[in-house]
Amino acid sequence: MSPEEILADAQQRIDDLATAHYIGGKFVASTGTDVSEVINPGTGTRLGVAAKGTAADVDAAVAAARAALPAWSRLTPGARAALLIRLADTIDEHAELLAATEALNVGKSYAYAAYEIPLISDCFRFMAGAARTAQAPAAGQYAENQLSYVRREPVGVIGAITPWNFPLLMAAWKVAPALAAGNTMVLKPAELTPFSTLILADLATGILPDGVLNIIVGKGSMVGDAMSRHDGIDMMALTGSVRSGQLVAEGAATTVKRVHLELGGKAPVVVFPDANFVELVPTLVAMGYGNAGQDCGAATRVICHESVQDQLLTELAAAAGELRSGDAASGAEYELGPLISAEQRDSVAAMVDRARRAGARVVLGGEMPDGPGFFYPATIVADVASGSEMSREEVFGPVISVETFATESQALAKANDVEYGLAASVWTTDTARAIRFTEDLNFGSVWVNTHLNFTNEMPWGGFGKSGYGRDNSTYALDDYTRTKHVMLPIGTRVDS
Repeated sequence: MSPEEILADAQQRIDDLATAHYIGGKFVASTGTDVSEVINPGTGTRLGVAAKGTAADVDAAVAAARAALPAWSRLTPGARAALLIRLADTIDEHAELLAATEALNVGKSYAYAAYEIPLISDCFRFMAGAARTAQAPAAGQYAENQLSYVRREPVGVIGAITPWNFPLLMAAWKVAPALAAGNTMVLKPAELTPFSTLILADLATGILPDGVLNIIVGKGSMVGDAMSRHDGIDMMALTGSVRSGQLVAEGAATTVKRVHLELGGKAPVVVFPDANFVELVPTLVAMGYGNAGQDCGAATRVICHESVQDQLLTELAAAAGELRSGDAASGAEYELGPLISAEQRDSVAAMVDRARRAGARVVLGGEMPDGPGFFYPATIVADVASGSEMSREEVFGPVISVETFATESQALAKANDVEYGLAASVWTTDTARAIRFTEDLNFGSVWVNTHLNFTNEMPWGGFGKSGYGRDNSTYALDDYTRTKHVMLPIGTRVDS
């Protein structure tokens, strides 16, 4: 299909999914009558209409998930894997539709969204295989005449809440390991970006048994809270803000259920004088301004040696100044899309203004553009004071801040001076220095001479206010299982 036909197909599917939930293998209307407009952030106009789910909708989804749990959990790992691989193949077959839907709803370019689809299908394939090789301590006689072994069992019904910045990718990160481990799921996508997740459920129809995956659309204050407190949900998993994580943890505490949280970040990018700028600058542009900086691990907090600050600012401003803005509905090619909402754009602009008033220097951008959509320009803020808001808090927009250091110990102290602990990167050609820093940086993922380089084989998750639990890798699979020790008598050995 042509680009115009792909976008038209996506818009038609969005229209078809208006006000729908997905429960027990089919699309159903909400029990409530309230709906919300979903906005195309590139134009500021209505993209579609979504349901506002109710506690009764959550009850229905949980009932469907619980009904499906016994049969699904008792399938062999190989049987579950075969179905998840079929779903991965189906995702690839519908890559254009999924990418176009994601682009229209989130505002990222079609090319950016299309890049995510193979990562999504590969996540399902990886988890399908990993579930077939679950690890546990060796069975043995750890007590006299008693055989002990360990079972890794599904937790039960998982409640998952996903964010608006990577709706489909984050859904895969929750759905794939949870289902591979034998759980069933009730998933709430962000109310701003529900459509690609609903299409994923549609693609799963006829592959996954009814009730294994259920989708409830609605606000966190209603649907998310009902899920967190529901005694029919055994575990909550969320990717979102720190405040959202706190609310989920509070709700989950009422039934003492397990919680998996992937929350905010403030990733330092530590640049030493020997850094390779040929690789550094393009990486900062791609990983700092990609998805308009709306990424919890974005490369937006540069801490560079004072001797290379001028070079960095000059080269970064030249490269970032070439970024093109655009919206997905136009079919144009661009690198810098809009923010998700007017509220988010205004929050970013206000944070830059506060930094300016506090003495920081805006090297590039920093001014709200005229026109439709929720756009903000690629911005660079230099002379950022350590400990300031810009240095320590998420901007979640296309803003890269730059501060300097004089010594290695100062660089480490500045990098670790945040309450988040999700991701960081170090740029140096000195291998010994790189190893020292990877050991001392208090972040769950640390890259050397690259940034935000994901692979499904390696874990993603943080420390501190970035939450706990891991997405991706076999560590994610472990998060969605419970450990049971079994001991049974085997009698007294008979000597031959």
